[in-house]
Amino acid sequence: MGNTVSAADIAQKTAIEIVNRDEVAQKHKFKGFDGEIPEGCPMHQKKPATELSESGCPVGGAGDEINPLNMMGPANQTPSPDQPFPLSKERQVSTIPKAIVKEGESPFWVYPSAQMFWNAMLKKGWRWRDEDIQQKDMNDIIKIHNANNEQAWQEVLKWEALHANECRDPRLKSFGGKAKDYSPRARIRQLMGYELPFDRHDWIVDRCGKDVRYVIDYYDGGSVDDKYRFALLDVRPAMDSFDNVWDRMKVCWWRWFYSDE
Repeated sequence: MGNTVSAADIAQKTAIEIVNRDEVAQKHKFKGFDGEIPEGCPMHQKKPATELSESGCPVGGAGDEINPLNMMGPANQTPSPDQPFPLSKERQVSTIPKAIVKEGESPFWVYPSAQMFWNAMLKKGWRWRDEDIQQKDMNDIIKIHNANNEQAWQEVLKWEALHANECRDPRLKSFGGKAKDYSPRARIRQLMGYELPFDRHDWIVDRCGKDVRYVIDYYDGGSVDDKYRFALLDVRPAMDSFDNVWDRMKVCWWRWFYSDE
């Protein structure tokens, strides 16, 4: 598209940031948000839920009915009045299993559609006329968003493999975004001269009845690859329990003595 904004340009700066509701991501490039990111993925919302909806994104939303597990309101699949092109309403089923499944729901988290993302951005003040955005760009943003969440889950499973004898079926229970609540490790890296992550998520994994919190820092990895991935993920158990600290100590030891990297 010449000098216009490409799908990769938009997605690199917004695919993950857009999932937070109340935090401002470091590298947000969309115009017209007035310092706020549209309702998307895991984020904060203290409103109680009156009814759980089958949500996905992991994404979040707004409304009177909020799911406390992912802070998402009812799915809005209605095209906006001035929408310049139709958007897909298809929602991809993730490979991430739910810890809590209501009757009739999918046992896996379901990602948002391109139409849901569009509506979420508009709700937070985004003005599509300020961007040279095309239908394909929105479809690419969805693919990038989904790919990064799948990547995060695979990293979680690597840690959970340490407890395979204890639990062979870990499931994602809930999640939340903390874009500007930088983790201690991210701040230490900043003091060493590295950039801060553009986003952070905390995921709660149900390890066969035991809640385990994971911290995920998202760093800008540059260009989007052929699998729609661009973020570099730092996934690890939170240091809020003895088991988590011990897991991190073991893995640190193994990396120090056995890794070729």
